[in-house]
Amino acid sequence: MLPTTLSRELVRDVDRRAIEDYGLPGVVLMENAARGCVDWLCERRVNGPVVICCGKGNNGGDGFAMARHLTNRGISTRVLLFAGQDELHGDAAINWNVLRAANADRRIFESPLNQTELAAEFAAAEWIIDALLGTGTQGALREPYRSVISAINNSGRGIFAVDLPSGLDCDTGIPIDGPNGLCIRATMTATFVARKLGFENPASQVFTGEVRVIDIGVPHQLFAENW
Repeated sequence: MLPTTLSRELVRDVDRRAIEDYGLPGVVLMENAARGCVDWLCERRVNGPVVICCGKGNNGGDGFAMARHLTNRGISTRVLLFAGQDELHGDAAINWNVLRAANADRRIFESPLNQTELAAEFAAAEWIIDALLGTGTQGALREPYRSVISAINNSGRGIFAVDLPSGLDCDTGIPIDGPNGLCIRATMTATFVARKLGFENPASQVFTGEVRVIDIGVPHQLFAENW
């Protein structure tokens, strides 16, 4: 039986067990997540351009894979990376290298951010994908993410959050900076495997928008053994 919600700790455990106990490569989970996100976007008849904002972790890796699927479907897509290429590792690095080999439309934003150029990137978009920070994020929100999140929220564009809105605490459903803290205010959130525990807090709805659970291929037997 699938769990109704997943806490931060359980998200880590599900990923670890799928990879270590079932031999399912993390890059396959990332691929399934990206495809599910793009399927939902296409249901909304997204035409593009789509701008995908990526951090250095696996949430960013999901964004890199989404860029490939969107481009394959003929949707104009541009990736903005808010980290150095040398900070990418594992599955995220694999998908970034695919984009490089394909000469995909991408840009690395160095710190300090040029706010004028960032605003121009967003002004050209129909939708902005938030693939900055994942479920493991805790503690004070730092730069460049504070500035990027503010710019996304002020863009006036549709905002699609990957797994959860960046800046939202997975377990509490309030911004990691506190109830009045900075957080992506998404139009729609595609969350993986199950809703996150914090989504049960009604206060989270202003940040998540519409939520859909995306099946990323984790064997259901894993949950039968643990829940």
